[in-house]
Amino acid sequence: MRNNPLDEPFVDEPDARPKVVKSLRARALDALARREHTRLELQRKLSPHSEDPEILSRLLDDFEQRGWLSDARYAEQRAHASQSRYGSRKIEYELRQQGVAESLISTTLDNLKASEFERALQVWLKKYGTPANTPKDRNQQMRFLQSRGFEMEVIYRVVNMDEQTLAEWISQ
Repeated sequence: MRNNPLDEPFVDEPDARPKVVKSLRARALDALARREHTRLELQRKLSPHSEDPEILSRLLDDFEQRGWLSDARYAEQRAHASQSRYGSRKIEYELRQQGVAESLISTTLDNLKASEFERALQVWLKKYGTPANTPKDRNQQMRFLQSRGFEMEVIYRVVNMDEQTLAEWISQ
């Protein structure tokens, strides 16, 4: 009986041994052990390995019931990790791309909006540090903050800040 591939004689080739097939549950746990995922993100990762979408859906439901999979926890951690570099618009876009519900996004962003100006100022100070001397430099600084996802109102406040006000903010 040579039905078992492990019973085959050893061949000195790297791909000669059969690959161990991981279960769907093991793949999901491995992904969640590395970092938080949204339901949609985990579903996208696991769907190529699942023959039946219903089984995958039930597995994800089970993980949510056990508290192992949480879109709210993902949104909170993602926002916390990104807040020092990005504005609320970029964070909102990233959360929406990962399938986080609108209610969770708005709750997460409400917590960030209060510190939007301070965060934009810190990003701007790290990159530039001094007010722009020419309109060209000012526009460049505005585009930079826009690309980081900050609101235009906040960008105008940061870029149009005079040196005295800037010195006061830095000394705080």
